[in-house]
Amino acid sequence: MSLGWKWFIEYQTPHSAHMHGIKEVLHSRKTEFQQIDVVDSEEYGRMLLLDGKVQSTVKDEYFYHECLVHPILLAHPKPESVLIIGGGEGGTLREVLKHQGVKRAVMVDIDQGVVEASRKYMPELSVGAFDDKRLELVIGDGRKYVENSSERFDIIIINVTDPLEEGPEALLYTKDFYSYAYKSLSDQGIIVTQATSTYYSSYCFAILHNTMGEVFGTAGGYQVWVPAYDSMWGFVYGTKGADPKRLSSEDVEGGLGRMGIKDLRYYDGRTHGALFILPKDLMRKMAACRQVATDKDPTFMPI
Repeated sequence: MSLGWKWFIEYQTPHSAHMHGIKEVLHSRKTEFQQIDVVDSEEYGRMLLLDGKVQSTVKDEYFYHECLVHPILLAHPKPESVLIIGGGEGGTLREVLKHQGVKRAVMVDIDQGVVEASRKYMPELSVGAFDDKRLELVIGDGRKYVENSSERFDIIIINVTDPLEEGPEALLYTKDFYSYAYKSLSDQGIIVTQATSTYYSSYCFAILHNTMGEVFGTAGGYQVWVPAYDSMWGFVYGTKGADPKRLSSEDVEGGLGRMGIKDLRYYDGRTHGALFILPKDLMRKMAACRQVATDKDPTFMPI
């Protein structure tokens, strides 16, 4: 992390970066898995950084978390059990538990330090979700959990750090892992993963989309602008049942109403359709992609 007297610089590629004005470093800790920093920024308020990459900010995290969670849960006819891999800051869990029909949410995060730092310094992200009786928090390896579990979930949400060559999570973006996840999903189950920048690493997004399609047959991608990431950000899903892309505005509004969800700040029936409108150049890359990420040959972001 390049953190000087005033500025934190996050590199998207070796030749491009985004600068953040920093007022104070509130927490800094090196764990077995990664460097964790919580800083108070001028523009975005408190920010969670992992290995020098912005993960969440109190100002704009809802752009990301609402769009990661709700299109997928609303597409499933009756999502009662949800597995979250990663998401230690609590934003994904918060949005999942807004669905009254969810009876059990298992969250598996490899780094207890992220959970502890987020709960202490950024409680706005979880808003009490860690105290919900429906939660089962597991500190451990998400991939091993899926490989070794005989449970079946209606929804699996992968919200882990980017697939970086030196990072701890690259093998959560492979055909091998998605095949294990397929077996852990119920008959109409749906999986979604964060899928990197659709601009700075569009090749990575295309590979993940192709890889998911190899396993699930029906797969898709969508994106949302995240200001703190300085990019459109991608999500890729695979489904055994309904396709989230085919939800109408009325379907979304009706589903949110049935769940009693009224406090969303970004996502609704109108914005749902816009998420799935991908630009022509990105669609061409996706259509042309033949590469599949495997354990032996994973894909990585540039930096």
